[in-house]
Amino acid sequence: MIECKNIGKTYKSGDDVETQALKSVSFLIKDGEFVAITGPSGSGKSTLMHIIGCLDTPTSGQYFLDGKDVSKLSDDELADIRMQKIGFVFQAFNLLPRTAVLRNVMLPLIYAGESETEREEKAKQALRASAFPEGFWNHHSNQLSGGMMQRVAIARALVNDPTLVLADEPTGNLDTKTGEIVLDTFQRLHAEHGRTIVLITHEQYVAEHAERIIHIRDGDVIDDGRVKSRRIADHAP
Repeated sequence: MIECKNIGKTYKSGDDVETQALKSVSFLIKDGEFVAITGPSGSGKSTLMHIIGCLDTPTSGQYFLDGKDVSKLSDDELADIRMQKIGFVFQAFNLLPRTAVLRNVMLPLIYAGESETEREEKAKQALRASAFPEGFWNHHSNQLSGGMMQRVAIARALVNDPTLVLADEPTGNLDTKTGEIVLDTFQRLHAEHGRTIVLITHEQYVAEHAERIIHIRDGDVIDDGRVKSRRIADHAP
């Protein structure tokens, strides 16, 4: 599924000062795994997330997604990969506020050129997979709680049937109880639907809801192992 081989990333400022965000990062994530990538602020995890999500390319090394080396692709080619293979869930939800839940979830399919009927059916399937209650499908997103908005965002990430679901600090704007509901959604997507999920977080207790944790510090992987005492989230209502 995902293979990072000696990934390095260096940023240059206008006065030729170089900042090395990633040094030589290597790991493999298999199809169907639920993995958390964690580390303190400035550790390089956000840079790594951008590379895994095909939002950026490495300065050195190779990144393979589904067996394809995407390290050197053009911006247009990376955009195609993002649309076809990756579902994103962000901390800020990024929903259209005065638009119905169902239409928010359908939005990525408009760019894919699918018919209205196909878009609606796939959006409904994605909302069911994210455990979003049907009675709220026609509510505007700005009428929802934070936890419900994040489950809409998860449904939107699933609607294109992506190879990879990439969640960047998905509980960062939520209180602990609501965050547990969202984490329960990810755990069920993994357990019941076999989704490959990569969760980016700086919170250790959030990372422990995954099966495996990759720790990043100062641009390097310092630890990579299975979660010994995995947290099981409270079940969503």
